[in-house]
Amino acid sequence: MSRKSAIVPDPTAIGNISSPPFACLPGPSLLFSVRAARLRQLAETSNLAPYLRFLADLTQAQHDIQAGLPLPNGPDANTLARAREFAMPQLDRSQVAADGTVRTLFDRLFAAASAIEKPVAAAQALARVTSAEPLERLAMAETVFSNTLPGDAIAEHVFVWAALQVHFARLASVLDVAALAPVADGVCPVCGGMPVSSMVVGWPGSHGARFCSCSLCGTLWHYVRVKCVLCGSTKGIGYQEVDGQGGAIKAETCDECHHWSKILYQNKEPDADPVADDVASLSLDLLMREGPYHRGGFSPLLAGF
Repeated sequence: MSRKSAIVPDPTAIGNISSPPFACLPGPSLLFSVRAARLRQLAETSNLAPYLRFLADLTQAQHDIQAGLPLPNGPDANTLARAREFAMPQLDRSQVAADGTVRTLFDRLFAAASAIEKPVAAAQALARVTSAEPLERLAMAETVFSNTLPGDAIAEHVFVWAALQVHFARLASVLDVAALAPVADGVCPVCGGMPVSSMVVGWPGSHGARFCSCSLCGTLWHYVRVKCVLCGSTKGIGYQEVDGQGGAIKAETCDECHHWSKILYQNKEPDADPVADDVASLSLDLLMREGPYHRGGFSPLLAGF
């Protein structure tokens, strides 16, 4: 049985539109709990079961730490006007240091993660980030914003990223979706994050449309198919997949920028989640590693593979 999606088009528009909306904002009250359930479902038949179960617990913690938090305040009118004028994302990531909610989310997430069963290395990484000074944590946040994770501290940065995901999903959820506009290829119009994957959906009014999924705030934004989500080229686009996987997830390759990204077919697999199914399809990453293309976008949960 398919579960209700945590990210859906504006419900007032369903049935009244003949083309997909530009963007769909995340619903943080559902996003992480639904993703956790999907991770547990995928773990039932995956060789990555221990890792997927760990991520399910961490994702459930992302849901749980929101309890009791007040609704966030969206950007002020001047910030929104500046974003529109210069074609910038609506959320200013440089404001993280001044937002006390971020510190609360760090503390809550790290405390909740301490109770999760995890490998020794992950526990040691969690201890390091838990004991880190506020400025050290903010420095790690800046690294996450750069869409790269240092090879010697991947786990620490994943915990930071998990808390930042909650923060930016909450901020994104209070924006006016009608005020959003494209920023650039491969850039989230809400927070400026890179896509973790893209997804062809089966929603009413949007059936067969493709949406990129932000690796940071979880916003989905419409992006035409057979076009590179990273560089915008429509030339030399190809598709590869692992044999026997039913065509529910593929690698979209681009001969212009020589990168590839994952495209999920939610219209074939209704429970597909852009983050959970990205991790569970590690076999596709391993297949593509043998070829001439480099993975684009940002997938923190696969950074160590």
